[in-house]
Amino acid sequence: MLTYILKRLVLIIPTLFFIIFINFVVIQIAPGGPVEQAIEQAKFSGIHELGSVGGLDQTGHTNSSYEGSRGLSPEMLAQIKQQYGFDHPAAERFWMMLKGYAHLDFGTSFFKGKSVLELMKERLPVTLSLGLWGTLIIYLISIPLGIRKAVKHGEHFDHWSAFFLVAGYAVPVFIFAILLMAFFAGGSFFKWFPLQGLVSENFDQLSFFDQIKDYLWHMTLPLIAMTVGGFAKLTYLTKFSFLEELHKPYVLGLRARGLTANRILYRHVFKNAILVVIAGLPDALLAVFLVGNFLIEIVFNLNGIGLLGFEAIQQRDYPVIFGTLFLYTLVGMLLRLISDILYRLIDPRLDFERRELR
Repeated sequence: MLTYILKRLVLIIPTLFFIIFINFVVIQIAPGGPVEQAIEQAKFSGIHELGSVGGLDQTGHTNSSYEGSRGLSPEMLAQIKQQYGFDHPAAERFWMMLKGYAHLDFGTSFFKGKSVLELMKERLPVTLSLGLWGTLIIYLISIPLGIRKAVKHGEHFDHWSAFFLVAGYAVPVFIFAILLMAFFAGGSFFKWFPLQGLVSENFDQLSFFDQIKDYLWHMTLPLIAMTVGGFAKLTYLTKFSFLEELHKPYVLGLRARGLTANRILYRHVFKNAILVVIAGLPDALLAVFLVGNFLIEIVFNLNGIGLLGFEAIQQRDYPVIFGTLFLYTLVGMLLRLISDILYRLIDPRLDFERRELR
């Protein structure tokens, strides 16, 4: 197992390298880069000297590549490229970026005037808050529901609960979020919850308990939207894990000894079946953080890392794009590794190196 973990940790480095390299190459090809935006801004605002021009070109080629560069002096074009580091060839810029990443230096945002690391530190609490609360709610509801479905397998409760789980799973997160906003956040129906943001503007002036109420008030709709679609997978994982245990010979032996159904379920079956569910926690975290958070932050305008990455894509803010991509990729691979380790601890027969049970 130690050999497998070391191999996975070592493979993280080339995996990150190739992911960043491929995206870097794609970025060079994509039109409408920051330099082009800066040139257009300078052209239409009548700027003849470099001032507060934002944006850069992704290729660093001469001004003949841009129609917007007509009428601008070569000196100003050179200043625009130099301001954002695009006066170097693409290969050299990629190498400089890799050296910075090796020291956890992700560069400086083109448009926000802060380092990428500082921006991610500012936005991380929002993303963590959404992700951890969402995961907690999903587990608190899905585990009891899955156990109940296992006990009532094939009965009416199992059938009608399956309908709601499938319906929640089928509706995309962002569609459900928009519906909640339309119905409960100032649309044509009710105005019970705020439309966007994590806290109110006067949050700092509120008392401690009022701050808690305000925070929960703002979190209600985002958490509902984020968790509804996450119940199905964990609920069925719990259900079939318990069903498998309930049909094992030792359960029949316990019943023959006269033990009650609840005692068998919660004293014996639970500790065996729940291990698989716990092992799936990293995968659940991965789904919530990388998919649910991203969409919810955009729809509800919550200043998390997901919204930061979305804004960076819109603005062609390349340092932020690559920084958030690096973070999400690294966290995703580490969570996958933790999931594999947990499964191995639960079932020592599982050999990931041979991809089989011993």
